[in-house]
Amino acid sequence: MSVVSFAKTKQKLSFLSISSVGVALLLMLPILVIVGFVFAGSADVFKHLFETVLADYVGNSLLLMLGVGIGVLLLGIPTAWLTSVCDFPGRKLFAWALLLPLAVPAYIIAYTYTGLLDFAGPVQTAIRDITGLGYGEYWFFEIRSLGGAMLMLALVLYPYVYLLSRAAFLEQSASTLEVSRTLGYNQWQGLFRLALPLARPAIIAGLTLALMETLADYGTVQYFGVSTFTTGIFRTFYGFGDSAAAAQLAAFLLGFVALLVLVEKYSRRKARYHSSAEYKAKAKLIELKGYKAFLAFSICLAPVLFGFLIPASVLAYWSLTQADLSDGAFAQLAWNSFYLAFLAALIAVGFALLLAYAGRLNPSRAVRAAIGTAGMGYALPGTIIAVGVIIPFAWLDHQLIAFAKELFGIDLGLVLSGTLVALLFAYTVRFLAVSLGAVQSGLSKIKPSLDGAARTLGRTPMQVLKQVHVPLMKSSVLTALLIVFVDVLKELPATLILRPFNFNTLAVRAFELASDERLVDAAPASLLIVAVGLLPVILLSRSISKGRAGS
Repeated sequence: MSVVSFAKTKQKLSFLSISSVGVALLLMLPILVIVGFVFAGSADVFKHLFETVLADYVGNSLLLMLGVGIGVLLLGIPTAWLTSVCDFPGRKLFAWALLLPLAVPAYIIAYTYTGLLDFAGPVQTAIRDITGLGYGEYWFFEIRSLGGAMLMLALVLYPYVYLLSRAAFLEQSASTLEVSRTLGYNQWQGLFRLALPLARPAIIAGLTLALMETLADYGTVQYFGVSTFTTGIFRTFYGFGDSAAAAQLAAFLLGFVALLVLVEKYSRRKARYHSSAEYKAKAKLIELKGYKAFLAFSICLAPVLFGFLIPASVLAYWSLTQADLSDGAFAQLAWNSFYLAFLAALIAVGFALLLAYAGRLNPSRAVRAAIGTAGMGYALPGTIIAVGVIIPFAWLDHQLIAFAKELFGIDLGLVLSGTLVALLFAYTVRFLAVSLGAVQSGLSKIKPSLDGAARTLGRTPMQVLKQVHVPLMKSSVLTALLIVFVDVLKELPATLILRPFNFNTLAVRAFELASDERLVDAAPASLLIVAVGLLPVILLSRSISKGRAGS
């Protein structure tokens, strides 16, 4: 390679490194804004919140996390163990079917069960018709309550624990269970004393993800009338029009998220778990028969039935028999949602390619820090990101309006905060980590020697990325596009705050109709979101069905 081409290559590397750091700093803007309001916001406003509503927000959020945490562990761990280690009728079906509730957003399952279990729903109506009892003369579970929110969230979030726990159980070598038997443990003692402790890091990671999603939820808790941080942020931002106070509440919620991350890291600070590399015999499944097989089947069926089959069936029934689709608005909502999600996926994957490739070419401390920083947004609720985006974008819009009026005498209007720009930026901050993980995984499978071979042929680093790497990791890039697309399609709180006037998506319209008690009319939009959400679930089910260590 000539001196001139080497200099050009070094210049390209510097450009990529600087660009990656710049992208990371840009994506850190919402977090910096939120943190800044802890020190720069009004102390009087926070004092008022502390004296009136903050205790409710903290208490309800903690109770919600406790209830959901217990629920996802009770649903996720037994089903993961049964489908990994035991053999019973339907095991192969349940291995992937238990992931199906991931396709159902929590706010959609909340609307569906409200329509079924509320006082005017078919279940309580049937009870009154059969028994002849009237209102107040019989007890029935109150779905619109904190307990109802716990149940709804647990039904759709347990797959995080199931997914990671099952992967951990499958990766445990055959010798692990056999060693437990030599210690005198029976099958179930081996589970509690050996397999579960070995899988603890994966279980804690899945639990942390579920609790983060719990803190991020807005649609379910708002619809059920439960006061949490997310509902408080919305109430402060819209009801009082106080963006500073909303940012301070968001900072408080950010502290909860940071604490969860720290607890998860602390829980596995010195843990090192490895599969046996020397002994890779295929493990024999525990064969269940009779009532044990029936019990295992029932345990695995219950989450799928209540978390996916019943809600999806009800939504399909309402959509086909009662919902009104004749006005053409549904097609416009679907178009808005799809092209917005597609644009967000392209932007997120584009930034992911830039960051991952910069890390491959120049794995310096600054570039590694930039990549880690850029992926932090996925741990943050959409509410925090939306507030952190709207404040600086609105300020910048007002500066641009004043500048244009003074120099050109024209009114630019809201160029950033009143358009899709703010929304796309928030989606990129929120979901970049998803695409970044998939792209990094694809790049890691490409041998570095291919880079050198392409460079000796005179290709620049960007040409190598375009002509060599992207074609080779096409499946990883498409997976990243798909997952970001579906995540954007389901995102509710950020879309509610940042969407332009007179712009609706499927998620927002379903939420609005459900809030107006028009649950049947909300069914088509909800059903389409669920149907599209099945695509990444299928990918996930294929990724964990490759078997255990040694198979």
